[in-house]
Amino acid sequence: MHILIVEDEKQLAKLLRRVLTEERHVVDVAHEGYEGLNLALSDSYDLVILDRMLPEMEGLEICRQMRQSKVKAVVLMLTARGSVEDRVSGLNSGADDYLTKPFAMTEFLARVNALLRRRDRDSEASNILQVGDLSLDLVRHEVQREGRVIELTAKEFALLEFLMRHPGQALTRSQITDQVWRYDLDAISNVVDIYIHYLREKIDNGFPRPLVKTVRGIGYKLEA
Repeated sequence: MHILIVEDEKQLAKLLRRVLTEERHVVDVAHEGYEGLNLALSDSYDLVILDRMLPEMEGLEICRQMRQSKVKAVVLMLTARGSVEDRVSGLNSGADDYLTKPFAMTEFLARVNALLRRRDRDSEASNILQVGDLSLDLVRHEVQREGRVIELTAKEFALLEFLMRHPGQALTRSQITDQVWRYDLDAISNVVDIYIHYLREKIDNGFPRPLVKTVRGIGYKLEA
Protein backbone atom coordinates (compact mmCIF):
# COMPACT_ATOMS: atom_id res chain seq x y z
CA MET A 1 0.00 0.00 0.00
CA HIS A 2 1.00 3.65 -0.41
CA ILE A 3 1.45 5.33 2.98
CA LEU A 4 2.24 8.90 3.98
CA ILE A 5 3.86 9.67 7.36
CA VAL A 6 3.54 13.27 8.59
CA GLU A 7 5.74 13.42 11.68
CA ASP A 8 8.16 16.14 12.84
CA GLU A 9 10.15 13.80 15.12
CA LYS A 10 12.64 12.69 12.49
CA GLN A 11 13.93 9.66 14.35
CA LEU A 12 10.41 8.36 14.93
CA ALA A 13 9.47 9.05 11.30
CA LYS A 14 12.57 7.15 10.15
CA LEU A 15 11.71 4.19 12.39
CA LEU A 16 8.08 4.05 11.24
CA ARG A 17 9.15 4.29 7.61
CA ARG A 18 11.63 1.42 8.03
CA VAL A 19 9.06 -0.79 9.77
CA LEU A 20 6.40 -0.14 7.11
CA THR A 21 8.87 -0.59 4.24
CA GLU A 22 9.81 -3.98 5.68
CA GLU A 23 6.11 -4.82 5.43
CA ARG A 24 6.41 -4.05 1.67
CA HIS A 25 4.53 -0.75 1.76
CA VAL A 26 5.59 2.27 -0.30
CA VAL A 27 6.21 5.09 2.19
CA ASP A 28 6.61 8.87 1.81
CA VAL A 29 7.52 11.16 4.72
CA ALA A 30 6.83 14.83 5.49
CA HIS A 31 8.13 16.64 8.57
CA GLU A 32 6.07 19.85 8.41
CA GLY A 33 2.39 20.65 8.26
CA TYR A 34 2.09 22.39 4.89
CA GLU A 35 4.25 19.79 3.14
CA GLY A 36 2.14 17.02 4.68
CA LEU A 37 -1.09 18.73 3.65
CA ASN A 38 0.03 19.18 0.04
CA LEU A 39 1.01 15.52 -0.22
CA ALA A 40 -2.16 14.30 1.49
CA LEU A 41 -4.40 16.39 -0.79
CA SER A 42 -2.93 14.59 -3.82
CA ASP A 43 -5.27 11.73 -2.79
CA SER A 44 -2.68 9.16 -3.88
CA TYR A 45 -2.32 7.44 -0.48
CA ASP A 46 -4.12 4.50 1.08
CA LEU A 47 -3.18 5.56 4.62
CA VAL A 48 -1.95 8.80 6.20
CA ILE A 49 -0.18 8.53 9.56
CA LEU A 50 -0.56 11.99 11.02
CA ASP A 51 1.10 13.53 14.05
CA ARG A 52 -1.18 15.93 15.87
CA MET A 53 1.40 18.55 16.88
CA LEU A 54 3.32 19.74 13.80
CA PRO A 55 5.24 22.84 12.73
CA GLU A 56 3.20 25.29 10.58
CA MET A 57 -0.13 23.46 10.82
CA GLU A 58 -1.71 21.08 13.33
CA GLY A 59 -2.60 17.56 12.35
CA LEU A 60 -6.26 18.25 13.21
CA GLU A 61 -6.42 20.98 10.56
CA ILE A 62 -4.69 18.77 7.99
CA CYS A 63 -7.25 16.04 8.65
CA ARG A 64 -10.17 18.49 8.41
CA GLN A 65 -8.93 19.79 5.05
CA MET A 66 -8.43 16.25 3.77
CA ARG A 67 -12.04 15.39 4.58
CA GLN A 68 -13.33 18.67 3.14
CA SER A 69 -11.49 17.83 -0.08
CA LYS A 70 -12.99 14.29 -0.11
CA VAL A 71 -9.60 12.59 0.21
CA LYS A 72 -10.26 8.85 0.51
CA ALA A 73 -7.19 7.84 2.56
CA VAL A 74 -7.75 6.43 6.02
CA VAL A 75 -6.05 8.43 8.78
CA LEU A 76 -4.22 7.18 11.86
CA MET A 77 -3.49 10.10 14.18
CA LEU A 78 -0.48 9.96 16.52
CA THR A 79 -0.15 12.21 19.53
CA ALA A 80 1.32 12.55 23.00
CA ARG A 81 -2.02 14.02 24.13
CA GLY A 82 -4.17 11.15 25.31
CA SER A 83 -7.11 12.62 27.21
CA VAL A 84 -10.64 11.64 26.23
CA GLU A 85 -11.23 15.17 24.92
CA ASP A 86 -8.13 14.98 22.75
CA ARG A 87 -9.13 11.61 21.30
CA VAL A 88 -12.65 12.82 20.61
CA SER A 89 -11.40 15.98 18.86
CA GLY A 90 -9.05 13.87 16.73
CA LEU A 91 -11.81 11.50 15.66
CA ASN A 92 -14.22 14.36 15.07
CA SER A 93 -11.70 16.00 12.73
CA GLY A 94 -12.03 12.96 10.46
CA ALA A 95 -9.37 10.57 11.75
CA ASP A 96 -10.22 6.86 11.56
CA ASP A 97 -8.08 5.83 14.54
CA TYR A 98 -6.03 7.49 17.27
CA LEU A 99 -2.82 6.18 18.86
CA THR A 100 -1.18 7.79 21.89
CA LYS A 101 2.61 8.14 22.19
CA PRO A 102 4.60 6.27 23.35
CA PHE A 103 3.25 3.12 21.73
CA ALA A 104 4.41 -0.43 21.11
CA MET A 105 5.39 -1.10 17.49
CA THR A 106 3.29 -4.28 17.51
CA GLU A 107 0.19 -2.25 18.34
CA PHE A 108 1.10 0.33 15.69
CA LEU A 109 1.37 -2.35 13.01
CA ALA A 110 -1.85 -4.01 14.16
CA ARG A 111 -3.72 -0.71 13.83
CA VAL A 112 -2.17 -0.01 10.42
CA ASN A 113 -3.17 -3.45 9.16
CA ALA A 114 -6.69 -3.08 10.54
CA LEU A 115 -7.13 0.29 8.82
CA LEU A 116 -5.82 -1.04 5.52
CA ARG A 117 -8.17 -4.04 5.72
CA ARG A 118 -11.04 -1.64 6.31
CA ARG A 119 -10.02 0.37 3.25
CA ASP A 120 -9.85 -2.82 1.17
CA ARG A 121 -13.37 -3.77 2.22
CA ASP A 122 -14.63 -0.29 1.40
CA SER A 123 -13.16 -0.24 -2.08
CA GLU A 124 -11.91 -3.18 -4.12
CA ALA A 125 -10.72 -0.63 -6.68
CA SER A 126 -7.87 0.27 -4.34
CA ASN A 127 -6.26 -3.01 -5.41
CA ILE A 128 -5.87 -1.81 -9.01
CA LEU A 129 -3.23 0.69 -10.13
CA GLN A 130 -3.84 2.27 -13.53
CA VAL A 131 -1.61 4.44 -15.72
CA GLY A 132 -2.97 4.94 -19.22
CA ASP A 133 -3.73 1.53 -20.73
CA LEU A 134 -1.48 -0.25 -18.20
CA SER A 135 -3.04 -1.84 -15.11
CA LEU A 136 -1.51 -3.63 -12.13
CA ASP A 137 -3.62 -5.85 -9.87
CA LEU A 138 -2.09 -6.02 -6.38
CA VAL A 139 -4.23 -9.00 -5.32
CA ARG A 140 -3.88 -11.17 -8.41
CA HIS A 141 -0.27 -10.01 -8.88
CA GLU A 142 -1.13 -9.46 -12.54
CA VAL A 143 -0.14 -6.79 -15.06
CA GLN A 144 -2.04 -6.04 -18.27
CA ARG A 145 -1.65 -3.57 -21.11
CA GLU A 146 -4.40 -3.19 -23.70
CA GLY A 147 -5.89 -6.38 -22.25
CA ARG A 148 -2.70 -8.37 -22.84
CA VAL A 149 -1.30 -10.12 -19.74
CA ILE A 150 2.39 -9.32 -19.15
CA GLU A 151 4.51 -11.75 -17.15
CA LEU A 152 6.89 -10.05 -14.68
CA THR A 153 9.35 -11.35 -12.13
CA ALA A 154 8.78 -10.40 -8.48
CA LYS A 155 11.39 -7.62 -8.63
CA GLU A 156 10.07 -6.27 -11.93
CA PHE A 157 6.57 -6.23 -10.42
CA ALA A 158 7.83 -4.32 -7.33
CA LEU A 159 9.63 -1.79 -9.54
CA LEU A 160 6.57 -1.25 -11.72
CA GLU A 161 4.34 -0.90 -8.65
CA PHE A 162 6.60 1.83 -7.26
CA LEU A 163 6.60 3.71 -10.57
CA MET A 164 2.81 3.39 -10.89
CA ARG A 165 2.26 4.74 -7.39
CA HIS A 166 4.05 7.92 -8.48
CA PRO A 167 2.68 8.52 -12.01
CA GLY A 168 4.37 11.37 -13.84
CA GLN A 169 6.84 11.92 -11.00
CA ALA A 170 10.57 11.87 -11.76
CA LEU A 171 12.14 9.33 -9.41
CA THR A 172 15.86 9.17 -8.76
CA ARG A 173 17.81 5.94 -8.89
CA SER A 174 18.42 6.28 -5.14
CA GLN A 175 14.68 6.55 -4.43
CA ILE A 176 13.99 3.50 -6.56
CA THR A 177 16.80 1.49 -4.98
CA ASP A 178 15.67 2.44 -1.47
CA GLN A 179 12.08 1.36 -2.04
CA VAL A 180 12.52 -1.67 -4.30
CA TRP A 181 15.80 -3.20 -3.13
CA ARG A 182 16.27 -1.64 0.33
CA TYR A 183 19.92 -2.53 0.76
CA ASP A 184 23.36 -1.27 -0.32
CA LEU A 185 23.93 -1.87 -4.01
CA ASP A 186 27.24 -0.07 -4.52
CA ALA A 187 28.71 -3.20 -6.08
CA ILE A 188 25.96 -3.30 -8.72
CA SER A 189 25.12 0.37 -9.00
CA ASN A 190 23.47 -0.01 -12.43
CA VAL A 191 20.81 -2.46 -11.19
CA VAL A 192 18.03 0.13 -11.61
CA ASP A 193 19.01 0.77 -15.23
CA ILE A 194 19.10 -2.97 -15.89
CA TYR A 195 15.61 -3.54 -14.51
CA ILE A 196 14.21 -0.47 -16.25
CA HIS A 197 15.48 -2.05 -19.49
CA TYR A 198 13.70 -5.31 -18.57
CA LEU A 199 10.45 -3.41 -17.91
CA ARG A 200 10.66 -1.51 -21.19
CA GLU A 201 11.09 -4.76 -23.07
CA LYS A 202 7.93 -6.16 -21.48
CA ILE A 203 5.50 -3.24 -21.12
CA ASP A 204 6.60 -0.86 -23.92
CA ASN A 205 8.01 -3.07 -26.68
CA GLY A 206 5.32 -3.68 -29.30
CA PHE A 207 3.04 -0.88 -28.10
CA PRO A 208 2.64 2.46 -29.93
CA ARG A 209 3.43 4.72 -26.95
CA PRO A 210 6.23 4.15 -24.41
CA LEU A 211 5.24 4.62 -20.77
CA VAL A 212 8.64 4.31 -19.07
CA LYS A 213 10.58 7.51 -19.69
CA THR A 214 14.10 8.65 -18.87
CA VAL A 215 14.39 11.97 -17.04
CA ARG A 216 17.86 13.18 -17.97
CA GLY A 217 20.06 13.89 -14.98
CA ILE A 218 17.48 12.52 -12.52
CA GLY A 219 16.20 9.01 -13.19
CA TYR A 220 12.93 7.64 -14.54
CA LYS A 221 9.18 8.14 -14.53
CA LEU A 222 6.08 6.30 -15.70
CA GLU A 223 3.72 8.51 -17.65
CA ALA A 224 0.84 7.91 -20.06
